[in-house]
This record gives sequence, structure tokens and C-alpha cells, in this order.
Amino acid sequence: MSLISQATAAYANSAAYTNNALAAKKPEESGASGAASAVSETKTAKSTGNYGKTIGKPELSEKAAAYYEDLKKKFGDMDFVLVSRDMKEAAKQQAGTFANPNRMVVLIDEDKIEKMAEDESFRNQYEGIISQAKSGLSRLKTQTANNSNVKGYGMQVNDGGTASFFAVLKDSSKAQKARIEKKAAEKKEAEKAAEKKEAAKKAEEKAAEKAEEKAQGAEAAQPDWDETGITLNEGDVILSASSVDELLKKIEAYEFDRRADSVMTEEEKAIGGNIDFRG
Repeated sequence: MSLISQATAAYANSAAYTNNALAAKKPEESGASGAASAVSETKTAKSTGNYGKTIGKPELSEKAAAYYEDLKKKFGDMDFVLVSRDMKEAAKQQAGTFANPNRMVVLIDEDKIEKMAEDESFRNQYEGIISQAKSGLSRLKTQTANNSNVKGYGMQVNDGGTASFFAVLKDSSKAQKARIEKKAAEKKEAEKAAEKKEAAKKAEEKAAEKAEEKAQGAEAAQPDWDETGITLNEGDVILSASSVDELLKKIEAYEFDRRADSVMTEEEKAIGGNIDFRG
């Protein structure tokens, strides 16, 4: 065999060996890729786990669940309550269940925890909101330390970088409840009348439609609390506000009304009050 023929045969054998080696590696490489994909899916898949106190049935990915545990440790003196997506608006109605005079409650939904786990800037923003709220609620607790009717304080982390604050107070008298309900009804009626008047005005002014859309957008970014800021729950009265100072004013107003209910009228004072001891 000539040298050229020998060289050609050697090259062919070498190429075949290389192709066979590559073919042998492909299944392994494919398996490694599949394993990596499976790990990725495991980290992003959501499940219902043991997250401590919850409202609804929240689900978190593995990464978000780990971050949530770290968050609770970071603010160890606060009671975190994880809220499912479908229970965000109803969460405040259950706030009384978690009221604790010694630990402030934090209501936070699953979507925010997921994003906080993934987005560092978002995480820093909302951890800052919780930290500031903690400071404000601590001040509020000190200012109302002598109020035995307060069962606990807390906050709800809202969309748009805001927080709502609430105080859970012991059940008020029937008279006070009736007055609260009446005031709430009157306020809602007044708001409805104002809305109708505004709607009529905007119907005449085409340019006002844009202002209305902007107002609706701003309203959507507001906290989820009831318009009156008062929720009458079983055995509790929950006062809510968009700031700590506003909440303090509502607590003071509530206590003023409560004391007014216990004050006797002049006629009541007169009963048994005019006794003649000169007998």
C-alpha cells in the first residue's frame, strides 16, 4: 500500500473514532441538561407549605419560601401573616384573629414575597416600608400604652409601595356600634351623591374624562381598607388608616365616643340624687 493510501485510511479511522466519541457523549450531555432543567423547574414551581400564620392558601416557590423564612427572622419581633392572592382584600377582616398586644402584625401577600425573592431593588423597597412601619407602630404603641381596649396593632403591605395601618380594639357598646354604622352609611351616601354630581359635570366636559381616568388610577393604588376606615368584626372593632398619625386620631375619636356612651344624662344623674337627709 502506498504512503498516500495509508494516510487516507488513517484519517478515515480517526474521523470515525471522533464521531463515535461525540455520539457517545450526547446522551450524557442531554441527561445533564435535563437534570438542570428539572432543578430549575423545582425552584420555580409553587406549592402550599408550612408558612406559619396564613390567610387563604398561599403558595410559594422554593426560592420565595426560603426568602420568606429569612424575612421573618430579620423582623423577628413582628408577627408575619402570609396572604393568598385571592384574599388580599378580605385579609383585614381577619386581622382581629392575629391581634397580639406584644407583637405587631404584618399582612403580606404571596405575590410580593415572590417578587421580593427575585428582585433586589423591589426587596429593598418593601423591606424599607416594613422597617419604617415598625418604627411608626412602636411609637403608636407607646402613645396608647394606657389604653386597655387596644388588643393589637399591625400593618398591611399594599401595592404601589404603600402600607396600611390598623388597630384592633375590644368590642364597643351597641349604641356606639349603631352610631358607627350610621356614620359610615351617611358617609357612603354623601360620597355617592358627590360621585353622581361629578359624573354629570364630567359628561359635559370631554377633557375631564382623562382626569377621571387618572383619578381612578390613583384610587386603585390606595390601600385596600374600607372607605370609612372602620370594620365591625365579630367581637372586635378594627380601625384602619393610611398613616400612623391618622390611626392615632381614629383611636382617640373612638375612645371619646366610647366614654360618651358611658356618661349619664342629667335625668339619669337626678335619679336617687335628691335625697333629703334633714328627716
